[in-house]
Amino acid sequence: MVVVFFGTPEFAVPSLRALVGEGFDVRAVVTQPDRAQGRSRSTLVPSPVKLAAQAESLDVLQPERPTDPALLASLRHLAPDVGVVVAYGHLLKPELLALPRRGMVNVHPSLLPALRGAAPVEWAILNGLETTGVTIMQLDAGMDSGPILHQIPHRIAPGVTGGELSEHLAEMGAQALIEALALWERDGLKPVPQDEAHATFAPKLTREMAQIDWTAPAAHIGRQTLALDPRPAAWTTLNGHEVKLFEGHPAPGTGKAGEVLQADSRLLIAGGDGAVVVEEVQPGGKERMTAIEWIRGRGVRVGQRFA
Repeated sequence: MVVVFFGTPEFAVPSLRALVGEGFDVRAVVTQPDRAQGRSRSTLVPSPVKLAAQAESLDVLQPERPTDPALLASLRHLAPDVGVVVAYGHLLKPELLALPRRGMVNVHPSLLPALRGAAPVEWAILNGLETTGVTIMQLDAGMDSGPILHQIPHRIAPGVTGGELSEHLAEMGAQALIEALALWERDGLKPVPQDEAHATFAPKLTREMAQIDWTAPAAHIGRQTLALDPRPAAWTTLNGHEVKLFEGHPAPGTGKAGEVLQADSRLLIAGGDGAVVVEEVQPGGKERMTAIEWIRGRGVRVGQRFA
């Protein structure tokens, strides 16, 4: 089976490696252009998928947009049987979706139609779900709305972070992709339309939604510090300075919203309902550290209030 692969972040790398490892003929890898990083914005950094593709000696295409006529011409020449899309970062137009003989399939880290959109892993934790999973689906012109080929559920462990869950679902997605393609090639899978009545959404994460509202219940604040770890990270301010908080969990305690109730053997902060114990912090301009290290360095004390 001739494959063209579309992907960009680390989440997509296990799927690409699985395709190569299982002997699929990956003719080209399409990923986003190298992006400028660093304070001077002078260093161009390749995507994780590009690095993985180069390690496998695969051809890499990096159009600014997937509507680039040169990309379409290149892919027509390759005559792929199927396109595989994993967190590429762009919606694909009908002309491109129809180019592979059997269309495009997508690896999505939720049990569709739940959590369609850009951030299903983080929203699964934010929403307090006990189960999520991965879906292999056929792409259509909508957002994660195409028919389902294969799904694998996964229990969300208490205390898991967004980064940890994403890493696990990436590996599960690679396994599910190989299973689905092998069955699909033998006509052993029939696409099942999604039930639109049960669709929910996982919109793109923003800096605004990452800011902690200390009047919210402690359980929600704790989930926020887990879901957004490591990026973009739940954040707040103390004395006008930004602080990122990680690995929070609810605990007994009462006080004014955002008030530091304990700063000795642990960092305990009052929420709108109960309190939150925070295990790690990252004050502005500093490295991530344990809350105990921050307390010992006199970065925070009892009676102060986070805003």
